[in-house]
Amino acid sequence: MKSHIQSLLEQTLESFKQQGIVPADFEARIQVDRTKDKSHGDLATNLAMMLTKVAGKNPRELAQLIIDTLPTSAYVAKVEIAGPGFINFFINDSALADQLQNAVNDEHLGIKLPTPQTVVVDYSSPNLAKEMHVGHLRSTIIGDSVVRALEFLGHKVIRQNHVGDWGTQFGMLLAYMEELRAKNGEEAQLELSDLENFYRAAKLRFDESAEFATRARQLVVELQSGDEYCNKLWREFNDISLSHCHEVYARLGVSLTRADVHGESAYNADLEQVVKDLDAQGLLTESNGAKVVFQEAFRNKEGEPLPVIIQKADGGYLYATSDLAAMRYRSNVLKADRVLYFVDLRQALHFQQVFSLAKLAKFVREDMSLEHLGFGTMNGEDGRPFKTRSGGVVKLVDLLEEANVRALELVRSKNPDMDENTLAEIARVVGISAVKYADLSKNRTSDYIFSFEQMLSFEGNTAPYLLYAYTRVAGIFKRVTDLDLSQARIVLEHEKEKDLGNKLAQFGEILSRVVDKGQPHVLCAYLYELAGAFSSFYEACPVLAADNDAQKNSRLLLAQLTARTLQKGLNLLGIETLERM
Repeated sequence: MKSHIQSLLEQTLESFKQQGIVPADFEARIQVDRTKDKSHGDLATNLAMMLTKVAGKNPRELAQLIIDTLPTSAYVAKVEIAGPGFINFFINDSALADQLQNAVNDEHLGIKLPTPQTVVVDYSSPNLAKEMHVGHLRSTIIGDSVVRALEFLGHKVIRQNHVGDWGTQFGMLLAYMEELRAKNGEEAQLELSDLENFYRAAKLRFDESAEFATRARQLVVELQSGDEYCNKLWREFNDISLSHCHEVYARLGVSLTRADVHGESAYNADLEQVVKDLDAQGLLTESNGAKVVFQEAFRNKEGEPLPVIIQKADGGYLYATSDLAAMRYRSNVLKADRVLYFVDLRQALHFQQVFSLAKLAKFVREDMSLEHLGFGTMNGEDGRPFKTRSGGVVKLVDLLEEANVRALELVRSKNPDMDENTLAEIARVVGISAVKYADLSKNRTSDYIFSFEQMLSFEGNTAPYLLYAYTRVAGIFKRVTDLDLSQARIVLEHEKEKDLGNKLAQFGEILSRVVDKGQPHVLCAYLYELAGAFSSFYEACPVLAADNDAQKNSRLLLAQLTARTLQKGLNLLGIETLERM
């Protein structure tokens, strides 16, 4: 409904341009907000006050002119001017009921789908030298939620797991694997079952043995030169590392597959060409032996230009080089309209620089949107980055295991007579959902405190609360036999029916914000509010004990649409629903 009113106002503004009331080149971001006080209507805009300067008219005069010019709409029952020039819209309840009726029978819940785009989403991107740790959680689940919403809205989504599978560290790892095999034969493969310890042991050998370090550096050169022996070792290592990653993805319910892996190594062959192309355009400068690009817009606090290092003095390449190659691939081969990067906020300057350089060098099409959707850190209850008690990095698989154990204790305490298999399945869903929802419900750009106690609470904006809310709505239909709603019609009479109907009608607007801004927390807040609106409706409006069949069936349709919206919303967050808790 909000987008419909925006459309009416956009048409009105276009009419004003044609009439010469405002300049033809005038651009305005038309804002429509929901009113807090329903006596002032359902929606309001301050457009008249925005136009007063360019139109040379007072706001109330302009507000009346906007109302007189508005196209007619069945959804608008009344329009009023308030205060200095606000315009309040009262929605036609029967038109809202018709919209909800259409949503009942529509697989997209009545959402008007946008023009489809090809969207490349770069997310998760773990370093294959190590097991996934808690620092990989946010990129993985925020990216996956936005991917799901994009696909639901009809966009072509190409997932890109830009794993760290290349670079100097792999020489060290390959040298250590080679050394282990010389001692233990093929049994050395077992050492990789704990990647963290394998990496630590390799680093220790690198630091303590000059001979080992020399061999590691030699293997890097051989690997990058295409040596088959090195590449065979490298492929084996990556295969085992990726197996660890995909076990975590499966446990998290993340939609990434092996086919989505397109790591740093995929661009190795193009890196030399990136350097040549930048050089041919006169963009490269030599600085202390390295090849760099300076861009006027990027300077430090002292006003000195900040470089983008393309090639080190020793001939090695950096993240910027492979990122530029990746952008060119995503533009020319994948034909992306948008590329979304879910990488933490500390990389903001890096992405600003390489995005700018990619456009400057014409590596990407001018109309392709490059967007860094950064995120804050997950901290422990001491406010510092989440660590183990000994100060080490917390493996993601260990975090999920602890969540499962705590969820099992919680579910067993509420269902002491439930059989163990059912308890285990419910605990699995609740534990994973609690971890994911606790993260997704926070503003992406904010740091947040990780707390098992809060995330497993049945009170407040948490996964257990919403999972229970869904089972409560779905449970209504377990008490109904021979249900046939094919001829039922939604009628909004009670105030709480209207409130619930208005909340249900907002689903499309919410998903637009999720995909436009990469903000799953907006969807979390909406689902929490929807659950609250249903609870208020259910207390005030008897469903199965309604006054008559028409009213009962109307309320059952509202309950059914609520259940579907909650389930779909949670699904888009990557969260399974339960039929009982």
